[in-house]
Amino acid sequence: MNLTLRQVLSRQTFRLYDRISYRSLPKQVALTSQCPVIQLQFRNYCEERMETKKLPQLMEFPPIMWPSFMNFIKNWMFANFIIRPYFDQEFSLNEFIEASKHAVQVVSEALQRSDFKTLEGLVENKAISSLRLAVSKLSMSQRQMLAIDKEDIFYAFPYQVGVMFDDADKRWVEITMCYHVMRGLKSMKEAGDLPPISLGVQPEYQDKIFILNYRFIREFTKGVEGSWWVNIVNHFQPHLVFKK
Repeated sequence: MNLTLRQVLSRQTFRLYDRISYRSLPKQVALTSQCPVIQLQFRNYCEERMETKKLPQLMEFPPIMWPSFMNFIKNWMFANFIIRPYFDQEFSLNEFIEASKHAVQVVSEALQRSDFKTLEGLVENKAISSLRLAVSKLSMSQRQMLAIDKEDIFYAFPYQVGVMFDDADKRWVEITMCYHVMRGLKSMKEAGDLPPISLGVQPEYQDKIFILNYRFIREFTKGVEGSWWVNIVNHFQPHLVFKK
């Protein structure tokens, strides 16, 4: 009896096969050709299990993983020479980064629950429609990957800060954020068990590391009391992006 089949088949099925004498089999039939359907189903099952561990991108948006030095200079200039003096004198990029982490936790937990009602007022309607479709295609295990605790974010930076105007003298500020996340980091910190610096290249940590891209926008037109909205939400696993 083929050892591979012995491991795959249940005990009951194994006993059934064990009753069959090999002498009764035609000589031209190789033992490895037995139960090809079971072998195929087992292979498909393994492939499906692997697919459920992958989190596809939620929205069509080029994945951002690392900061740009040129953008860093531009972002600092926009924040200090345009936004603060002309739009919001109390604006602080560092304070925005910390506040945005809370928004990430609220949005991601709502996505994990498929609670799109909570996203109203936080995420643009067009983005909500795209997210609703994307989440509906995810398996239950993939949805569990969406919820992010802000304490699990170990690196966050504004990739790009932009200021937009139109002919009606309306103006907006748009900030694209990138977050590096390791699921379970909060618990590890509380236990005093910090991960190694090289965690990104160690296989045991790869499935726990996620990168998030969120884009925030707010209207700063004179006389308009605007608030920050999210119009891009993307979660992905960097080791899968590198494989492409």
